[in-house]
Amino acid sequence: MSFLTANEIRESFLKFFEEKGHTRVKSASIIPETDPTLLFVNAGMVPFKNVFLGLEKRPYTRATSCQKVFRVSGKHNDLDNVGYTPRHHTFFEMLGNFSFGDYFKKEAIEYAWEYLTRVLQIPEEKLLVSVFEEDDEAYDIWKNVIGLPEEKIHRLGVEDNFWSMGDTGPCGPCSEIYYDRGEEFGNPQLGAPDDNRYLEIWNLVFMQYNRDESGRLTPLPHPNIDTGMGLERIASVMQGVSSNYETDLFMPVIRFAEDISGKEYRPDQPSSKETVAMRVIADHLRAITFLISDGVFPSNEGRGYVLRRILRRALRYGKELGIERPFLFEGVDVVIDMMKEPYPELIGNRGFIKGLVKAEEERFIKTLKRGMDILYEIIEKAKKEGRHHITGKEVFMLYDTYGFPVDLVEDIARDNNFGVDIAEYYKLLEEQRERARASWKSQAKEVKKVYLELKNSLPENRFVGYEKLEVDDANILAIVKEDTQVDILNEGEVGEIILDITPFYPEKGGQVGDAGIIEGDGFLFDVVDTKTPVEGIIIHRGKVIYGQLKKGSVAAARVNKERRQDIMRHHTATHLLHAALRNLLGEHVKQAGSLVHPDYLRFDFTHFESLSEEEIKRIEELVNQEIMENHPVICREMPIDEALKSGAIAIFEEKYGDVVRVISAGISTELCGGTHVSRTGDIGYFKILSETAVASGTRRIEAVAGRKAVESSLREHFLLKEISRTLTAKEEQIIEKIEGLKLKVKELEKQLESLKKKSVVDRIMDILTVVDKDGYRVGYGKVEGLSPNELRDLADVARAKLGSSAVLLASVDREKGKINLVAAVSKDLTDRIKAGDIIRQVAPVIGGKGGGRPDMAQGGGTDISKLDEAFEKFVQIT
Repeated sequence: MSFLTANEIRESFLKFFEEKGHTRVKSASIIPETDPTLLFVNAGMVPFKNVFLGLEKRPYTRATSCQKVFRVSGKHNDLDNVGYTPRHHTFFEMLGNFSFGDYFKKEAIEYAWEYLTRVLQIPEEKLLVSVFEEDDEAYDIWKNVIGLPEEKIHRLGVEDNFWSMGDTGPCGPCSEIYYDRGEEFGNPQLGAPDDNRYLEIWNLVFMQYNRDESGRLTPLPHPNIDTGMGLERIASVMQGVSSNYETDLFMPVIRFAEDISGKEYRPDQPSSKETVAMRVIADHLRAITFLISDGVFPSNEGRGYVLRRILRRALRYGKELGIERPFLFEGVDVVIDMMKEPYPELIGNRGFIKGLVKAEEERFIKTLKRGMDILYEIIEKAKKEGRHHITGKEVFMLYDTYGFPVDLVEDIARDNNFGVDIAEYYKLLEEQRERARASWKSQAKEVKKVYLELKNSLPENRFVGYEKLEVDDANILAIVKEDTQVDILNEGEVGEIILDITPFYPEKGGQVGDAGIIEGDGFLFDVVDTKTPVEGIIIHRGKVIYGQLKKGSVAAARVNKERRQDIMRHHTATHLLHAALRNLLGEHVKQAGSLVHPDYLRFDFTHFESLSEEEIKRIEELVNQEIMENHPVICREMPIDEALKSGAIAIFEEKYGDVVRVISAGISTELCGGTHVSRTGDIGYFKILSETAVASGTRRIEAVAGRKAVESSLREHFLLKEISRTLTAKEEQIIEKIEGLKLKVKELEKQLESLKKKSVVDRIMDILTVVDKDGYRVGYGKVEGLSPNELRDLADVARAKLGSSAVLLASVDREKGKINLVAAVSKDLTDRIKAGDIIRQVAPVIGGKGGGRPDMAQGGGTDISKLDEAFEKFVQIT
């Protein structure tokens, strides 16, 4: 058994199964494409789930992959164990081979044994297996075909060796292969909780049953194979180390943590503070890098919340090592350099990932300090209230809003002889997780059953819309009405048409779908939108204008040419805008979303501050310069790895095949499946309309191109002319004239306020209702539209005029539904009557609150109808 790097193991596995007739399938994104039940891809079989369920067919029956996997939720929540055990991780790679109704148990077992013993050359005596206790077939294969002695074949129960996709659906027994690490790790029972000797390295799942809602198992007509072997685990075997963290998949990041902290990693002391912290940092840095590269950005919900949580967890463990500054962003380089060979897309995302991680680190350091201040305020407040515990609600607020570590709350509470209501905290945390689950479930794209049926029964629809906008001899393969296949669509009815060949571009990659008409013998169908609900199927949505449309008919399909040309101008302009932003702002800029519409384009991009007017001007100028230079727009097809290595930009949320289209237009080179103009000059003109914030670290530009940009400029031109005429000023004098008018208006407003105030002061005795008390007077009254400061000045005047007195004035703003209150008490009465007490008792009557000094206090409320009741209360309490 020779030492092999992780890269060598990964490639040898995929190559071995390719030679066994399997199709090598590129790892899917960590974000599930069509499964609303999952937050992240948590197993190698997830991208093939619809195939296993019989909802989708692939052009192959055997597949092999190395799938990126992320586990932090549901039954596969490994987060709390990360760093404390040798083999728990958030992010890892799952090697797998799959059979969709092709081979079954015998071949799966033979392939696994051959790969382990002949390719990896693991000694047979170091391997043993388990099978489901009732699976005699698998037992016999291991014993009689492979030749394993009976003492090396262990029968285990449902909990260990029976796999289910869910409560219902495909399921079956499994067989697990273990590596014996030797007697120095003890002699435990196989699969026991304290078993550190027998390392499970490969799980072979035999999907041979379907479980119905009653729990009954029936054999599947075409049983499947799903196997999974963690790359990190098999690497630990092949590299002769005691934990996954000592493999070449983690050690470069651990060395980085050693260098930056000055502390030593001690694998012989796995429970030490330093070892745990470095393992957490290594694991989380890998996860952070891949999550962001796959399009997950920090946020307060769903997937973004998980990313933020593990990033902050890694930063906290950095503090355990004495690292007080942002440092994770530097470790991103180590991860990318280590993983760029199998995942070349990381290279192009390097600058952005680092920028985003650094910004998030800086934000957390600030919020951690703020959280500490708030925690001490909570403790002081609790002491004043006579309690000696921090509530679960307070702990959750600190954690959820500031990312403040719960264990740190407990430590500080303990130092202050305080308890923590941890049970309430966990209850609130679970409620938050439920909200997050609801959020990401609602965002997931679930493919309707009718479209999966069409994909499995129809040939792949041919798109010819890059070359032409009309097709005269398309065949109507299927018609869908209200999610059901039908044979006929009558005049006035709304439905969807599937053609064998179409020039209509379906909505994809941010570009909206084409519109136009489909017509044939005696019918006309108005296409209002085109979509591709599942790969290979293009649906044309619309309404039958006249006639009757039948399945099997021949039709002519014609795209709305003018609309498509507007879309093409905006799409190529989007590429130029993206390139201009990267050229002028930096390579951290990445597309974070886009909409290419016939009327405008919307482009979301990663950047950490708003753009200045000068930056917007330079971006617009650069795009228009590229348009005027009339560069050819060149489209080439090439393998994705070659495209990425050539410097072509890939977009986060897009899913790419093995062969991709590369669009080059002047300063821009991007992977793109959309439609584009032939030369940049065909765009005509580009104009930015607005630049705004979308979320933390994400900006949005809305712009127009071509005739839409010309229309926008003409509107502005004529508006400027009208303003010039109205102001009787030349265009270059408009700003100066407006500034002058603004100064005049401001002066007039001051004069008006002064007059209004003087008028109220002059009428103060008319406004007040005065009640004589025993040796002093109380007065109250209502005015409208005064600010709190003006109301306070008026209360001063009223108090002076009444002498020994207490005054309550209210200013009503009916438009906003608000009341401002001011109470004033002459100094000779403040030992008996306090203005603050007046406001504290009167303001709640009108649905408000307030307070202040004994001689002057302010408050307010919103219930104008209760104002007279508030005045009565004032008279009573004074």
